[in-house]
Amino acid sequence: MVHFILNNEEVSTALPSGMTLLDFIRYRKHLTGTKIGCREGDCGACTILVGEIKKDQLIYTSATSCLMALGNAQGKHIVTIEGINIEGLNAVQQAFSDEAATQCGFCTPGFVVSLTGFCISGNTGYENAIHSVNGNICRCTGYKSIERAAHTISNLVAQRNDADRLQFAVDHKMIPAYFLAIRERIERITVVKSKPTVTQKRLGGGTDLYVQQHEAMEHSSIEFLFDRKNLNGIKRKGSVCEMGAAVTVADIAASAIFQSHFTSLQKYIALVSSTQIRNMATIAGNFINASPIGDLTIFFLALNAKLELTDGKSHREMALRDLYKGYKLLDKTEQEMIEKISFELPGKNDLFNFEKVSKRTNLDIASVNSAIHLVMDGDEIVSAGIAAGGVGPVPLYLSKSSSYIQGKRISASLIDELVSIAQSEISPISDARGTEKYKRLLLSQLIKAHFISLFPSLPLENIIITA
Repeated sequence: MVHFILNNEEVSTALPSGMTLLDFIRYRKHLTGTKIGCREGDCGACTILVGEIKKDQLIYTSATSCLMALGNAQGKHIVTIEGINIEGLNAVQQAFSDEAATQCGFCTPGFVVSLTGFCISGNTGYENAIHSVNGNICRCTGYKSIERAAHTISNLVAQRNDADRLQFAVDHKMIPAYFLAIRERIERITVVKSKPTVTQKRLGGGTDLYVQQHEAMEHSSIEFLFDRKNLNGIKRKGSVCEMGAAVTVADIAASAIFQSHFTSLQKYIALVSSTQIRNMATIAGNFINASPIGDLTIFFLALNAKLELTDGKSHREMALRDLYKGYKLLDKTEQEMIEKISFELPGKNDLFNFEKVSKRTNLDIASVNSAIHLVMDGDEIVSAGIAAGGVGPVPLYLSKSSSYIQGKRISASLIDELVSIAQSEISPISDARGTEKYKRLLLSQLIKAHFISLFPSLPLENIIITA
């Protein structure tokens, strides 16, 4: 049985826990305001809010219900467009009406839900209001009217000051009053966990599996990992950062540990999908997916991340770079799963950068991506880690390139030589995201971009990049 609160109704269901929340909402509860668009997490028409108690606070995040398993709603508050209706229009709906921010209306519920999530998130400011809808796509309006509506709402939220966010939202007609009792109602829900079996599929956030295996997942026996306490959390042990396998991209973005060691963290995070997907996508899921262009995989390959795997009986450690043996071929048994990820935190003399090129600037799969980690002593490179995606059958740690620049001083000629060595390590193919020649050119440009970003005074303008 799956137990949760759907809008203002407490739900208990024995339906398959692998069913998507979207299908449960529309076809079982007949709440048709949540729309079916792409079923791949791209359009945002099916956006919902997910409320759960974290660190003794009731926190709401947005999610795409087309990629969220019914079982991952266990013990939470799920909010659809119908769940934020009040008598008349709520504040977000009124702003959309006033600014004519809707035409055909298909995408509007998703936008309204996402922006309502901003209202109760604790964030303020127009920029954060816009970020809240970065996973919602509209084909009609040209977005300017939606931006005006977001500006209206951000001005209203700015008046909150130190007031309780939920109470303020109720008082200003952003959400209905029943939200004020949700925390107590969630705390009363009793969640009974079943013991996993060897035949079960393991599921984290579902942002990959539900794209590839939507129908098969509905009827699968699933071991749900997303909310496991031992698989969550980010902590520091000396100079090492340790993360649970179910840590999400959003967890990384909000982590004080990451923020203090990666000065451009938010720029990197903005390149990884959308707010809704970042709230769902887990780090171990990105690794195990084994996509040659996995953004987090490339990020952590450059940091020489270590994995701890378990089969439930024993544990073993391995370097992330050793996990990949061929296209979608992993050095792990079916019984093993990643339990923990660790890496040495960049020190005060370290430099790090992540770059990505895709057909769309945001909310898209990379054509080529790359990350670099340098330990510096003045202008000398003490050690280096360079990774690249989209240029081979697996996420690549460029070992020859990394070794070549160690012990050398930064110069334009060194970067020119590095580009040549990197070209010898890759084997891109032509596909929908670009030709082989184009991908070779992209990697060369991204390597140069790393050094332009990290060493802005270095005269690199004379380097000619060729594929």
